[in-house]
Amino acid sequence: MRDKEQQAIQGFDTDYAGKRAECDGGGFIEGTHMAGRQEFTGNLTGDYTEQGNPPWRWYLMTELEKKPPQWEHEAVWCLKGNLYLID
Repeated sequence: MRDKEQQAIQGFDTDYAGKRAECDGGGFIEGTHMAGRQEFTGNLTGDYTEQGNPPWRWYLMTELEKKPPQWEHEAVWCLKGNLYLID
């Protein structure tokens, strides 16, 4: 059984809902044990997940205008500290 501190908390933040933002983060480079920088631009839904002790908060970004060429998903979770609001 997981410790209560390890359980993810789901929530919604009205201050981030509908905001356009940029996000950068690390991603694995295929065939290696290394990571490279990835950049995204899109719209924040306001949905977040928080986990850890101390907690790390991740916001959901959709309607991606900018993403790495190999990114096959329609959304990405961005760490709060790596988010830059545009609007």
